[in-house]
Amino acid sequence: MNREDRVRSPCVSVCALDERDICIGCHRTGDEITHWSRLTDEQRREVLVLVAEREREALL
Repeated sequence: MNREDRVRSPCVSVCALDERDICIGCHRTGDEITHWSRLTDEQRREVLVLVAEREREALL
């Protein structure tokens, strides 16, 4: 699998961690951001599920 086929990062170039260590731009934790390049596509999809949950929570 080449690089272009991998699950892409949700980064939106708004990089700032809040008091819970969650990025206000992409809603990943600092650890998720740090380890993203080493995650498998399955692990990346799992992170994206968590990201979607955090986005919903942020809207409430």
